[in-house]
Amino acid sequence: MDRRKFLKGSALLSGLFTISPLELWSSKRNTEQLHSGSAKNIIFMVSDGMSLGTLSMADLYSRNILGKGSNWLNLYHDQKVSRALMDTASASSIVTDSAAASSAFGGGIRVKNGVLNMGANGEKHLPIWQKFKKAGKKAGCVTTVTITHATPAGFCVNSAQRNAEPQIAEMYAELELDVLMGGGDEFFNPEKREDKKDLYAVYRKKGYQVLKERNHLKDIKKGEKIIGVFSTGALPYSIDRTSLPDFKNTPTLAEMAKTAIDQMKDHPGGFVLQVEGGKVDWSAHANDVAALIHDQLAFDEAVKTVMDFAEKDGNTLVIITTDHGNANPGTIYGTDATKKFNSISDYKYTNEYILNQIHKDFSVKDIKDWIYEGNQLALNDDEAKHLLSFYNGLEKEEGLYNYKKLPFKLYSDIQKNRNSVGWISMDHSGDYVEVAVYGPGSQLLKPFIKNTDLHDLMLKASPL
Repeated sequence: MDRRKFLKGSALLSGLFTISPLELWSSKRNTEQLHSGSAKNIIFMVSDGMSLGTLSMADLYSRNILGKGSNWLNLYHDQKVSRALMDTASASSIVTDSAAASSAFGGGIRVKNGVLNMGANGEKHLPIWQKFKKAGKKAGCVTTVTITHATPAGFCVNSAQRNAEPQIAEMYAELELDVLMGGGDEFFNPEKREDKKDLYAVYRKKGYQVLKERNHLKDIKKGEKIIGVFSTGALPYSIDRTSLPDFKNTPTLAEMAKTAIDQMKDHPGGFVLQVEGGKVDWSAHANDVAALIHDQLAFDEAVKTVMDFAEKDGNTLVIITTDHGNANPGTIYGTDATKKFNSISDYKYTNEYILNQIHKDFSVKDIKDWIYEGNQLALNDDEAKHLLSFYNGLEKEEGLYNYKKLPFKLYSDIQKNRNSVGWISMDHSGDYVEVAVYGPGSQLLKPFIKNTDLHDLMLKASPL
């Protein structure tokens, strides 16, 4: 027998038995306190439109290509969170849109698709961030789409139309939310608004610091309310932000989340914050696998940022979920499935960027050369000709957020033969989704819930 190992083991056992029962009980009590009691802060994280396949593929890509598990799945491996499946239905359909889904979280009731916290007879249900704001907490939202989009708006305002984004921008100013960051310059800029109102001036008059670039995050004055609007429309996809110089001065979701937390964390009354990875949904609508995986991984980095704070703080409830599935992507069985899936790491750009660079004057060879440069995919002549037919007006494709009628579906079908990823549609799905909850109040989570239950959980975890 190795005497050194025996002595080492004896020392460890001896140390264990010198711990008093009081110390053991105290350690257990500290662990229990983390998951019970009242939460001073709440951070609600939404990877918009994230089917379970999206979560799975992002973790698979992270392990295979980046050499580490995803932060979200690591929370499961390390048993740090309570976990549930959630029914995402709205009042009008088993398949919700983001407005009704966010209203379930924000207003605590199921409403019809397309509206924000408005009942069937026009009754208004007070959104949860307003409730907490009135109770003395600071409140904020950060997102990778327009800050006035349905998911942040569902925690903040009442509106009969989710698309009333110019008006929602004005509502935010009246509410004086403490942190707002995302895209949507067209809803604040007088040169882009139809009514020519200068909402930036309105916000400045109310004491807001206005941020327009990533660099501005370094110059924030402590304690001031902030509004950061970093693009017209949504922020760029994460993979394009990494690859294209024009987007380098756009902040990541993790950077915005950290900024928001740092700005509000010292408030005596605590804070509430929504963090949305909005372009996960948009990439699923486009069946764009590179955009999807990289934006999900960007959301995953925000998960790390939030959890780093919450674990150190000890008084923060963290909810990590999605509002609904979208397109249900997944890996497909077949020869060399792993190798094919891993080839996604060769993709330099989103499909949106690649397809936007093609025009009707391209030859078949031009298309083949460009696709190979962007995705390392070798197209045959028939595939290149089929793509070109969309630019010559012979075919066209519809789809949400497909403003230029680009051939997203055709191109994703071409990619599927090379990367072993398939999709069931280009729209939302009614499948049950993942929920992970950490911190004070996490013990309230039941194994199967409705989306409205998360509204109730927040109010129970942090009573008004």
